[in-house]
Amino acid sequence: MAHNLGAMSESDRIKSIKTGFAVEMADATKHTFRLTPQSIGVLLNLSVATFERRRRDAKPLDVVASERLDRIATIALMAEEVFEDSAAASEWMATPNPALGGNTPIMQCETSIGGRQVRRILNSLEWGGVV
Repeated sequence: MAHNLGAMSESDRIKSIKTGFAVEMADATKHTFRLTPQSIGVLLNLSVATFERRRRDAKPLDVVASERLDRIATIALMAEEVFEDSAAASEWMATPNPALGGNTPIMQCETSIGGRQVRRILNSLEWGGVV
């Protein structure tokens, strides 16, 4: 998922966000970061019932959920570059972080401000700075 989005231009990503990502992208995120149905719902601003209805009806996610998935994919790719290993990056994203007030980096990506915080930490880790 993340690699496909990472290869797209920003214009193409915006078009995809407006069209809506497939529910399977959210499922992949849920699986990769070991999220509960409730957690993926919070992360994507969807109730569990709405999420399941979109899956059942084969409807794409809305713009808000799609943009959040795009943010997560971008940050997950950055983590993979920093850790040079996708499993290590996924583990880091799913582990509570004291620099984020004990929140996990993945759940911090619920907002753009939280996403920027995660990026700052990854930049610090990449350049050997203090987090």
